Amino acid sequence: MNKIEREPLIKTSWELHSVIEESYLQHSAVEGDEQWSDKQRILLADMAIHLLQTALKPGEVELDKLQNNLYSILTISE
Repeated sequence: MNKIEREPLIKTSWELHSVIEESYLQHSAVEGDEQWSDKQRILLADMAIHLLQTALKPGEVELDKLQNNLYSILTISE
């Protein structure tokens, strides 16, 4: 993927991240609520965006950061 293709994707990912993060912060559910799973889905979407950003970041692939992103997704999914 070249710079011209990558930059709009990264820009869009930050826009999505802002919307998703705000949605998570506004969600009133707490652990144990019947709506807790909805809030967790929002958090999973946020972590997926972080994974996308890490994967698309210019330069060398930072495997440790990708692993941390994946670990976070798997942990939340449990």
